[in-house]
Amino acid sequence: MRTLKKIGKILLVILILFAIGIGIFIYTLKPDYSGKHELVHLQNEVGVYYDNYGIPHIYGQNEKDAFRALGYVHAQDRLWQMELLRRIASGGLSEVFGKDLAGTDKFFLSLGIADASKITVANVDEESEGVILAKAYLDGINQFIAEGPTPIEFYLTGIEKEEFVLEDVYNTIGYMAFSFAMAHKTDPLLMTINSKLGPNYLKDLHIGSDITTERIKNFKPSQNDSIQNNLTASVNKALSVLNVPLFEGSNSWVIAPEKTKNRKVILANDPHIGFAQPSVWYEAHIETPNYSKYGYHIAGIPFPLLGHNRKSAYGITMFENDDVDFYYEQNNPDNDKEYLTANGYVEYELVNKTIKVKDSTDIKFTYKKSIHGPILNGIADQIKGDRPIAMSWIYTQMDNKVIDALFRLSHSNNLKEFKIALPNIHAPGLNIMYGDAEDNVAWFATAQLYNIPDSVNTKLIYEVGEGLPLKKEFISFNENPQAINPPNNYVYSANNQPDSIAGMLYPGYYLPENRAKRIVELLEPKNDWDKESTSEMITDVRSSVDPAIITDLAKFIDINLLSETELKVMDSLKMWNGNYNLKSIDATVYNRWIYYYLKNTFKDELGDELFTQFLNTHFMKRLIAPLSKNESSVWWDDVSTTNVTENMQDIVNKSFDEAIVSLENDFGKNSENWQWKNVHTIEHGHPIGQIAALRSFFNVGPYPLEGGREVINNQGFLYDETGFYKTSSGPSTRRIVDFSDVENSISILPTGQSGNPFSKHYKDQAEMYVKGEFRKMMMNEDEIKKNAESTLMLIPPVK
Repeated sequence: MRTLKKIGKILLVILILFAIGIGIFIYTLKPDYSGKHELVHLQNEVGVYYDNYGIPHIYGQNEKDAFRALGYVHAQDRLWQMELLRRIASGGLSEVFGKDLAGTDKFFLSLGIADASKITVANVDEESEGVILAKAYLDGINQFIAEGPTPIEFYLTGIEKEEFVLEDVYNTIGYMAFSFAMAHKTDPLLMTINSKLGPNYLKDLHIGSDITTERIKNFKPSQNDSIQNNLTASVNKALSVLNVPLFEGSNSWVIAPEKTKNRKVILANDPHIGFAQPSVWYEAHIETPNYSKYGYHIAGIPFPLLGHNRKSAYGITMFENDDVDFYYEQNNPDNDKEYLTANGYVEYELVNKTIKVKDSTDIKFTYKKSIHGPILNGIADQIKGDRPIAMSWIYTQMDNKVIDALFRLSHSNNLKEFKIALPNIHAPGLNIMYGDAEDNVAWFATAQLYNIPDSVNTKLIYEVGEGLPLKKEFISFNENPQAINPPNNYVYSANNQPDSIAGMLYPGYYLPENRAKRIVELLEPKNDWDKESTSEMITDVRSSVDPAIITDLAKFIDINLLSETELKVMDSLKMWNGNYNLKSIDATVYNRWIYYYLKNTFKDELGDELFTQFLNTHFMKRLIAPLSKNESSVWWDDVSTTNVTENMQDIVNKSFDEAIVSLENDFGKNSENWQWKNVHTIEHGHPIGQIAALRSFFNVGPYPLEGGREVINNQGFLYDETGFYKTSSGPSTRRIVDFSDVENSISILPTGQSGNPFSKHYKDQAEMYVKGEFRKMMMNEDEIKKNAESTLMLIPPVK
C-alpha cells in the first residue's frame, strides 16, 4: 500500500510538472505587447501603444523605423497567415499540407505569378522609397522570425520558419489579383454550355453588359468645374478548405458635404472577402513627422489597401472587369510539341517545375506555354478535352508597379497626388473610392483596360486565329470609368456595371444591381447623413430586388394546387419587404424556392458537375431577376422528361412545392421554426480547425447571422441541396470615416486583430461584428497613450 501511495505521489508530481510545463509553453507562445525589445537597424526608439482591441499605434521619428516596427508587430500577430499567403502563388502548399494540394500548386505555378515576381524584383529600383520601406518592413518580420516565439501552427504542421523576401510581397499581391478574377470560373463553363447546348442557351444567361441595370455613372469635371485643393472550382475548393481569404465583392460610398449633416465628407467601405481565421485585415496606425496613416494591411504587404488620416481617406471594391482571355491552340498533327501561329508552326515553350510535398517525394512536372500563355489542359480541372487551351492574363504580362502604387496612395495628401498613383495599378481591377477634408469625393476604376471590338465575345474561348490580338490596344487611364465631385454629391460602387467608356460598356463579371439599387435608393433622398445613419446603412439587410422577383414568380403559381400551409406561406411572401433579419421566415422560404427554381431550370441540361459550377458564378446571381420575367426561355423545358414540354409555370410551381416540403422535413410544419437564424450562420474557419478535435480552439463561431446574398450587409453563401446557408464571404471590415470628427471614426473586424489563438484579441470583436456594432479607430495621440492597454518600446541595439 505504501508503495502504491508513493507511486501515486510521484505520478501526481509528474502531472503537476507536466501541467506547469504546458502552461509555460503556452505562455511563451502569446504575443508580447509590452516591455522593451531591441530591433536591429533601428535608428531611434519607436513606441508601440496597443489599444483595447490590440491595434498597434506606432510612433516613430522616421518612416524606416516605423515600417520596421510594423513588420515586427504584424508578424507577431499574423506570421502564420503571412506564411500561407506567400505560399499560394509560389506553389508551396503541398509542402505544408501534403499531396492533396499538389493540383492547386500546379495550377498556381502555371499561372506564372512567381515567375513574374522574380522578373519584377530583378528589375526593381532599389532606391525607390516604396522598395526601401518594403525592405524595412521585411526586416521587422525577419527579426521576429529569428527571435520571436514560433506560432503553434508551425509546430502542428512541422514546417520551419524561413525569412521573407521582396518576392514574397509580390507573390501575395499576385494571389490577391488572381482571387479577384472571375474568368477562370466562368469562361470554360460558358464555352461548355455553348458547345453542348448551343448559343440559344447562352442568350438567357445574361452574360453580356446590361444597358437596363443600375450603372455607376461617370463624371469628369469640365474646365468650369473645380477639384477643390484643400477556373478554378477545384482550386477555390482547396483554398476554401485552407480558409485563406478569397476576394469576392464590396460596397463603398462617399458622401459629399452637400448631403451630410455636418457638411463634411463621409466615406463608408466594406470589402467583401472570404471569411477566414484570422481575419484578412491587420489594422495599424503609424505616425512619424512626415507620415500619418491609419491603415488596413494584408499579411505580408507593407502598405495599406484601405486607409485614412486627417486629410484624406480611401477604400476599395472589386472592379470585376474582364482581364483574362482563353485561346484554343492548334497542335501540329505530326508533332504535338508544335502549335499553329500566324507564321506557321512553332514549338511550345516547355516549363519545368518542382513541388515539394510533405512526407513524400518531390513532384516534378512540365507544362507548355504558347504566345498567349500557359496551356491549362491537365492543370486546371475545368479544362476538359484534348484541344489545347491557353490562358492570357494581363497581370503577368505587364510591368508590375503595384507596390509603387500602394506606396503613393498611402503617402498622398490630396486628390491630385492620389490620382497620380492610380495608373500604376494594371491589375487586379479595383474601384478606388476617395474622400478628403477639402470636400472632394471621387471614384476611379483602376486597371489597364484595352479596346475590345463588338465582334469579340470575351466570355468564350477564342478559336484559332480569332479573338483579341496578342498586342492589345490599350486605353488611357483618363478614359477609365470614374467620377470626381459629381452633381448628385456622392459616389458609390457595389461591383455593378459601370457606365460606358470608349463607346462601349466594358466587359466584365459584374454582380447584379441589387446592392447598387438599394444604395442609390437610400442615398438619393437624404441630405443629412452622419456617422450614425451611415453605420445603420452599412448594416442594412433589406433587398430592393427580391420582393419584385417574388411578385413575378407568384404570377405563375396555381393557387388551386396549394395546400393550406402553402397558401399562408405564399400570402406572407407577397407581403415581404425583403428584410433579412434573424426572425424572417420569408427570407428562408424565398431562398429555398430560388434554389429549387434554379435546380429545376438548369440542372437537367447541365448535369451535376456543371450545375455546381454554375451556382458559383456571378452571372447566376444576375440572371435570377430577368429570368423571372422571361416566360419564353429555352431553359424551362425539362430535357430529362419525354412526351411533355415543360413551361415556366410548371417549373415555378414544382419548385415552390419542393421548397415547402424540404422545410417541413427539416423543421416540421410549424413555420415559426423556419426563421432565418436557423439556416443562416457564420463560422470563421482556421486551416487547423478542420481537425474536429481542434475546431473549437481554432475556429470562431458559429453564430446566427443577419443579412443575406446581395443586400448591403452582403453575407454570401452557396446554394446546395442542404438548404442551410453557411456564410462563406462578407464584409471583411466595416469602416466609416467622418471628416467632421475624424478622430472618432469607427470600424469593426469579423473576429479580432490577432491571428494568435493564445491572444486575448483573437476573437474579441466577433460578437460585436454579428450584432452590427462598431469601435473607434483611435488617432488622438494623447488619448491613445493615456488609455493604452499595453506599451511595447522598440529600441536600437545597445552598442
